[in-house]
Amino acid sequence: MFEKFREECGVVAIYGHPEAANLAYLGLHALQHRGQESAGIAAANGREISLHRAMGLVADIFTPEVVGRLAGYAAIGHTRYSTAGDTVLENAQPLYVNCNRGPLAIAHNGNITNALEVRRELEREGSIFHASSDTEVVLHLIAHSREASLASALREALLQLDGAFSLVLLAKDRMIVARDPHGFRPLAMGLMELSGGKMCYCFASETCAFDLIGAVYVNEVQPGEMIVIGPEGMTRQQYTVPRQPAHCVFEHVYFSRPDSIVFGRSVQLSREMMGRLLALEHPVDADVVVPVPDSGVAAALGYADESGIPFRMGLIRNHYVGRTFIEPTQAIRDFGVRLKLNPIRHLLNGKRVVLVDDSIVRGTTSRKIVRMVRGAGAREVHLRISCPPTISPCYYGVDTPRKRELIAAHNSVEAIRKFVEADSLGYLSLEGLRRAVDDDDRLTHCYACYTGVYPTELVNIDELADTKHRV
Repeated sequence: MFEKFREECGVVAIYGHPEAANLAYLGLHALQHRGQESAGIAAANGREISLHRAMGLVADIFTPEVVGRLAGYAAIGHTRYSTAGDTVLENAQPLYVNCNRGPLAIAHNGNITNALEVRRELEREGSIFHASSDTEVVLHLIAHSREASLASALREALLQLDGAFSLVLLAKDRMIVARDPHGFRPLAMGLMELSGGKMCYCFASETCAFDLIGAVYVNEVQPGEMIVIGPEGMTRQQYTVPRQPAHCVFEHVYFSRPDSIVFGRSVQLSREMMGRLLALEHPVDADVVVPVPDSGVAAALGYADESGIPFRMGLIRNHYVGRTFIEPTQAIRDFGVRLKLNPIRHLLNGKRVVLVDDSIVRGTTSRKIVRMVRGAGAREVHLRISCPPTISPCYYGVDTPRKRELIAAHNSVEAIRKFVEADSLGYLSLEGLRRAVDDDDRLTHCYACYTGVYPTELVNIDELADTKHRV
């Protein structure tokens, strides 16, 4: 699947390393799949904070010269795709302010569902906002707080927020990381041992960032937890009572890299199990199992292994397609899909194909891919989807379309099958998905996009339903 769902961002934080900004850059490079719109890094040296952010990809923004100007032993980084706020540099993170508590930089992953309500109240009290990102309300709440310490001010701010947030806050001499009480979005903690026995603390949206910089994954920042790291060391505390866990299951379905551990579980393991259970729930007599790359690969491997049908990479993805391209004046059918995927005809010609993808949203992309496989000579195309039908929008950091645009919200499976022009269509059941993500009998994940049942009270949905804000 490509460009059907977009997650808001990835965050990384490093404390206690002389090349903190460089490690943050490498961490963002590993998290580039979580956002390709903008990126930024803020670094602190005990006296001041330096910041650089820009629109574009991590490797293009952070040249050696730029990283070299970000001196300090602590750094936070962010790579963004906007689910709340406009696509402008002002909304690129980390956001920075010099306030009554000194210089502060902040970055976060998720959507604050009552952000507009909080913002309006702050504006009535005289606050002036410079961006449209929901993250900025956190900085204003901190500045308004009368609490003595920065950690206490942040705690007071977080207790006024609803929704999803895994955030990192940088001051000139310390760092604070925190996670919402439901734990919607992931935030992992890692350690690096330096010479002399000193420890470097690392945080990231996914553990693949730790692998690149040589950090060891320790555990997750817990829901409702705040971790403060400064010259005096590290302290962990619950700033609020954890609520019913609501880990975003779509991290395991699509967002996260398969080489990551997310919510304490291997993403690759979850996806292969999705494919195995999909093969048991929706078997078919076929010749080859073909994934829609890249996110369908692991599930297709599981499907092939469970069914005994050979796995073949019958579609090749072009990983070097930018955001813009010149389309020929003479229209080419399904040009956008062909730009990114191309079939290997000798693997598909005359074959009965099981085509495995991670989801169907509007259905138009799936139909184009089915047509492409048929055009390469496939005799039959059986579409298998490694999650349940998507029937509701997400308001916690996933940029899903409005409900009226979700094909499964208004159509039966048979109607969707006809629309995408497949010979058969099978979705993984909700029960199967729960089993795949570690026998989720305790319901520790959020399944709202598949059930329409949301774990929090949502604010301003009607007002924001037709805007780019997913709040």
